[in-house]
Amino acid sequence: MNDTPKVVISNTLTESPWKNAVVAGGDLTETVARLKSQPGGDMIAYGGGTLVASLIAKGLLDELHLFVNPTAIGTGMPVFPDLGAHHRLRLVAAEPFSCGITVLHFEPKRSSA
Repeated sequence: MNDTPKVVISNTLTESPWKNAVVAGGDLTETVARLKSQPGGDMIAYGGGTLVASLIAKGLLDELHLFVNPTAIGTGMPVFPDLGAHHRLRLVAAEPFSCGITVLHFEPKRSSA
């Protein structure tokens, strides 16, 4: 994991303290397009609810794997805050684990037009 190249998407950081990590800021759509144009495999976004919400709002996700842990805490960041538009997702798979966590795999529903 430490040797895997990483990109930190941030509007506040200018450099990364982590090995094999670069900081990217500015326009999210342009940043993702630039990253997708580079050689390599899939990109994964870990954590960062604000980043993921922005990726969803801009239609930049190809798929979403949501880990649901059935714990009632009463507060926290909503998974899908009001994005200003309705974003439909199609459930591809659901896998429950004995620990109680369920992984939901979604893909955005694309318009047929």
